[in-house]
Amino acid sequence: MTTGNPLPVVVLISGSGTNLQALIDGQLAGSLPIDIRAVISNRADAFGLQRAQRAGLTAQVLNHRDFPTREAYDAELLALIDGFAPGLVVLAGFMRILTPAFVKHFHGRLFNIHPSLLPKFPGLHTHQRAIDAGEREHGATVHFVTEELDGGPAVLQARVPVLPGDDAETLAARVLEQEHRIYPLAVRWFAEGRLRLAPDGRALLDGTPLPCP
Repeated sequence: MTTGNPLPVVVLISGSGTNLQALIDGQLAGSLPIDIRAVISNRADAFGLQRAQRAGLTAQVLNHRDFPTREAYDAELLALIDGFAPGLVVLAGFMRILTPAFVKHFHGRLFNIHPSLLPKFPGLHTHQRAIDAGEREHGATVHFVTEELDGGPAVLQARVPVLPGDDAETLAARVLEQEHRIYPLAVRWFAEGRLRLAPDGRALLDGTPLPCP
């Protein structure tokens, strides 16, 4: 069920922001009923900030190096995000491990996309790890964020083959194409009121539990 009003969204980035661009494109095209209120980066050199500025969006930097502890940074980040009153916070290549207090504050309205078929290969260097493990397929997972690193309930996955001769770079490019497809779709489901995180920790789409991968 939709409210008719676009969902206010804050996007967190650390790098090039290609998934951010997919969300911007969807908003501008009218296919995503969202209002990106702000793009926030922990790195001033993140190219995604330029993407945000080109689209006329608010772009801000909160450098984690300016804070003595992870907790101090996350407390300031939380307050900054709350100033935009988002209904959803989207991690789009935000390369920070979030503190439990931050995750709890945004419980049920915090998304991440991870470049593997979770629960396989949480953490970093997923593409090389998939190749080294002899995987025949690889992919990406959109999931709700919980306190467990890359462990929240999955919303949507996309699969790609691991081809002979693949290296981490070629495999990553194939996965990234799918990320740009599934992340806006998951955000759209949430914005339309179809997707939510149930009290028992399961992801529900139209009231039906999504299958665990």
